Order: sequence, then C-alpha cells, then structure tokens
Amino acid sequence: MRNRPFTFDISIADALLSTYDHHIERYLSDMPGMFADTAAYTAQLQQENPLLYEVYEIKLPEVAGELLHGLSVVHPGQVGDEYFMTKGHFHTVLATAEVYYCLKGEGVMVMETPEGDWAVEPLRPGSVLYVPPRWAHRSVNTGLADDLVTFFVYPGNAGHDYGTIETQGFRKLVLNRRGETQLVDNPRWLAPEERMS
Repeated sequence: MRNRPFTFDISIADALLSTYDHHIERYLSDMPGMFADTAAYTAQLQQENPLLYEVYEIKLPEVAGELLHGLSVVHPGQVGDEYFMTKGHFHTVLATAEVYYCLKGEGVMVMETPEGDWAVEPLRPGSVLYVPPRWAHRSVNTGLADDLVTFFVYPGNAGHDYGTIETQGFRKLVLNRRGETQLVDNPRWLAPEERMS
C-alpha cells in the first residue's frame, strides 16, 4: 500500500499503467447469467473462453479520504448479438460517485438507479463521464476492432456490489444487430415494485 505522493504514466497504445499492484482478468466463464442470450453464451463457452475485460489497479487503503483508481480494458467481441462488457456494479456505499476518462476505443456506459431510472452515455477518446451516487454502471465495448480503455477514480470506501446486477442484469441491453448498435429493453429486468411481489 502506498502512503506517500506518487506519479504514474498511462500508455494509451499499450493500454497499461506504468505501475500497478493488482490485475483482474474476467473471462467468459466468469460471466454466467450476464448475457441475455443464454444459448449463445453456452455455445460460445463450449468453443472458447475469451478474455472479456481486465482491470489494472494501484492498491490504496479502501477507506474514506482515499481515491482508488486504475485502468479498465474491455476487449472487442460479442456473445450472440450482445457486445463484450464488464459485469457492472453498484457501489456498496450507494451514495458514492465515480469518474471515467476514456482513453481509447468506443463504447457506452449503461447506468441505472435502484428505483429504475436509467441512462446510457457514450465513451470515446477524450470524453469524461461522471457517474453520480446511487447509479450502477457497466462499460460496453461497441467497437469490434479495438479495446475500450478507460481510467477510473472513485472513493476509497465505496466498495462493489455485483450481486444486485447478477440477479437480473441492467434495464437496457446494448446489441449489434446487422452492424448497427441498438439499445433494447432487457426482458429479465423487473421494476422495483415487481421485485417485491
């Protein structure tokens, strides 16, 4: 853990930090139930287990006052019509925000609140995305040739809640249909009032 000021570089060409302490790799097999087309997911997994995304982090204390940060790299590809994406998460401390700075590639950030409000914002080199408190978020790579690379910063005590998203996914799906990116309703998604019944 670092407890002194430090500097690092980001190599956009290589999509790497000049220094990092933690490297997460998420393969297709790590994402059961995340893709809408379960038949396509199963068939693809029987043929291959591609690396969908990676996260490079500089480890700092996970406490209030610190700013955790790193690099997210979502590789290009699809499962059925659905683009490769991150798992997506709420923060455990719901009232925390996050900032993303897109360095390379093209994609979108799919977001929603526990109450069902949703938004989808573009990610392209040079764009900065502010994810407000209470908004779950998932990066989706809509470019079929290049990695989607974003630098992220969030409060040290925010934590990650993946379980809520694993249950039903996000309200909107991002699909490639006949070469065109489309936003469609997720048939598994339930409104908050429906979840209670």
